[in-house]
Order: sequence, then C-alpha cells, then structure tokens
Amino acid sequence: MGLLDGQAPIDYYGGGGDSNYQFTSLDDVITQFQIAYVGEDKIISKVRRSDIAFHAQRALQELSFDTFKSTKAQEITLPPSLQMVLPQDYVNYTKISSVDSSGIKHLLYPTSKTSNPISPEQLADGSYDFSGFLTNPNFEGVNNVGKDLDPVGNWKVSHTYAPTVDSISVVNEELSFTHGSKVFGANGIASRTYLAYQKINIGSTEVLELNAEAAAAISASNVKGGGNIRIGLTTLEPSAQAYEGQTFNWMTGHPNSANSQLRKDDIFNLKQDGNELPSFIDFSDNADTSKGIAVNVEDILPVGGVRTVYVLIISHINNFTTVSDGDGNESINTVNSVRVVSEVQGDDFILKKESKAWSSYKSATPSENQDDYQDDTYWPMNGSRYGLDPQHSQANGSFYIDNSKGKIHFSSNISGKTVILDYISDSLGTDAEMQVHKFAEEAIYKCIAYAILSTRANTQEYIVQRFKKERFAAVRTAKLRLSNIKLEELTQILRGKSKQIKH
Repeated sequence: MGLLDGQAPIDYYGGGGDSNYQFTSLDDVITQFQIAYVGEDKIISKVRRSDIAFHAQRALQELSFDTFKSTKAQEITLPPSLQMVLPQDYVNYTKISSVDSSGIKHLLYPTSKTSNPISPEQLADGSYDFSGFLTNPNFEGVNNVGKDLDPVGNWKVSHTYAPTVDSISVVNEELSFTHGSKVFGANGIASRTYLAYQKINIGSTEVLELNAEAAAAISASNVKGGGNIRIGLTTLEPSAQAYEGQTFNWMTGHPNSANSQLRKDDIFNLKQDGNELPSFIDFSDNADTSKGIAVNVEDILPVGGVRTVYVLIISHINNFTTVSDGDGNESINTVNSVRVVSEVQGDDFILKKESKAWSSYKSATPSENQDDYQDDTYWPMNGSRYGLDPQHSQANGSFYIDNSKGKIHFSSNISGKTVILDYISDSLGTDAEMQVHKFAEEAIYKCIAYAILSTRANTQEYIVQRFKKERFAAVRTAKLRLSNIKLEELTQILRGKSKQIKH
C-alpha cells in the first residue's frame, strides 16, 4: 500500500530523482475524488469523469493564481531590440529582474509613463493614410535581415549567399544588397542576383502607383560594372510558380548572367498603365533617385476571393571582371523606400513599423545612468533627496508589457544583460504540469465538490453552502501551509529590526 512501493533508493538517488513525491498528479486527484466523493449513499451519487476533470482543471487554474507557489521562470540575454517575448503559458508576472556578474538579481520596475500604441501613417493634412498596400515600406526599426527570418515587415529575402561577403541587411533604415564575385563555372567571374519580395492584397483597385527611392552601385574600371536594381509588380509567386515552362528557385541567388531567370524582363508580367512597357522601375549606376510608374491591374482575377500581386526587388551587379570577396571591391545596392498606393482607399489605415513612443523610450539613456547619478533629474533640489519618487529613484532599469503583442519592452540600460522573468502560469500548459502539491490536495477536492454540487439541479441549498464554507476553509489552510514560513528564519529577520542606526 505504500506510495513508494517498487521504487528502491537507488532508483531515486542514483537515477536523477526530481522530488515529485511532494505532488499528486491531477489524474490521481480525479480518480481519488471518484473513490471518496462519488457513489451510492454519498452526497454525489453519480457524475461523469469528464465533468470531474473539467472542474479539477478549473480549480487548478484558480489555485495557481494566488495559492500555489510560483515556480516558473525564464531567463534570456536581452537582445538589441530590447524586447522579450512572453512565455507560451504566461498569465501574469511576479517580478522581472536583471542579473549581475555574481548571479544576484536586481529588481526592475514597471513604468506607467509610456506604452507602444498603434501609429497610423498620416498625410500632410494630418488625416490617416488609407492608400498604401505594403507593410513597412521604409524598412524602419530593424537591422541585419536574417536568411530565414522576416524582420522587415512582410518582406522575404534570398537565402543563399556566396561569395561570403554577400549579404542582405537593413542599415540605417535602408535595404542593402552587398555583392562580391567569384568564378561560376561557365558563367565565368560573376556575382549573384538577389531578391526581396512582399505579397500584397490590392482589393478592388484597377491601377496601382509604384514609387521607389534607390541607389545603384557605381562601376569601377577593369573591376566591375555598375549596379542595377529592379523594383516592380508581378502575379508570379516567387519560389513556387513555374516560369517559361520550368520551375526554378527564386530564392537561391542566381549568378549574374544574361541567362539568369531573375534578369528576364517578363518576370514582371503586368503592363504599365497606358503603354506596353513591363511593370518595373530600373535604377542603374547612379546616386539616390526617386522614380515612379502606374501599373494596370484591372485584369487580375481574385483567388479565394482575394486579388493579390507580388512586389519584387531584384539586385545585381553588371560585368564583374575580377574576383572580389572581402577585398573592398564589393558593390552595394540600396533601397530607401518602396510605396505602392492607389486612389481607391483600402479598408484600414497604414500602420508604421513602431510607435514614436516606443522608439524614443528604447533609444533614450535613462537619466540615472548619466553623470554618475549627479544630474538634476536623479538628484533634484541641488543634491537633496527631498521630493524623490521611489519608483524612479533607482538605477536598475524599467520595463512595460505590451499584452496585445505579447512582448516586454525594456529601457536601453538593460541591453545585453541577463533578464529573468518570474511568472504565474495556470498549470495547464502540459500534462506534466497538471499536479497538485499535497498541502493543497484537500483544497482541490473541496473545490471540485462545491463546483459540481452548485451546478447540479435539485441540490439542497444548505448542502451547497456547507461545501462552499468547506472549500473556503480548505483553500485558506492550503495558503497558510504553502506560505512556507519558518520560525527560525523569521526570528533571524526580526533580530535585525532591533539594530540601532547611528547618524
């Protein structure tokens, strides 16, 4: 009958025991409730196991919020974005701390003085702009586009980089294509042609206006030709749709040659409005330039009720004559902005990548980290501490939580530090989590019994009230037991209260 029957000490101490004896699984709680509370001549004569399971899970949730000890924590190194994604099973936080070199926690304080609201694009007269289709047309608020990431709104980028100096990144809010060169078999010395694209929903519009600002790389005699950037619209889906009877991978970065399929004009298979020219803008071997075209899209049919096109940005370098891989002869094409607009307004306004409030908060250096804590903000009134607000008179840093986007935003002085989030879950994340501490086992039985009786027809009210009181008492007892107050530890703390402080 013993609970440890079948488990020898070697199985526990030598096999990585995890101290689960202090817990009872929720499945065992349900089974034991059926044995003790359900049956003939008992208050609950009959109940489905599924009903018990539901009320047991609800009781576990409620007890997790304010009775059980919070044992969940997550540690990360805070990236330059100054953001931490909330854990998958997060319900609320208990505290957020940074960790110093000795492993000691320093409490971070929430700030209520800022937030990250939605930020609509506005026209010159201050009204909202409903005309745009692209997400993040200005490449704002991001750096270092990753090969398999999507960090610039909905822009997708090529995945294969060779030579090693090649990259696609966002630098100073410009999309930057860096091209080196190498020997590509029959193609000779060449660079790769790279792609970035975004899929947009064009609604009911018939004509789209495409405007872009870009700068192609300058040529160098006997080394390389000038850069070239093509920005345009197509109905062909990159990386999926066949072209000229063959399926090719748009995303691998084709060598720069006349036969490269990414160099074909008719990849841009729409026409400019009013003429038969293909639907792209061309930037070649010059400084920053702004260009625009109108593209006719009236013949595009809806698929699944939605009319879509793809905005393509294709970057390559003409006629490399030397191998260049990190020797300073690489070429860089940049795109400053791409806008696709229409006179037909969409259903929603365009949102900026990030709000001004969040941009300013993350870029500012907190006053407590300036001038050795001696400036007038941290030490007002000529160095006196009169009038200080305790929540701000600390140098640990601050944060706020954007629950709608599921992220924690930190002040700039926390960048690169180790951050620990101690948080509350509802204990229903995984099967292994659904367990009850033995100090609270009786409380969960009473919670289940009260929930079943109070929702059952023809149950006498005095019985319902009796179990309500028993539930209250059992939960209170569980809280006291789980508070884990030790007399010796409390005594040691109280001894410090009798110290005399000399001034």
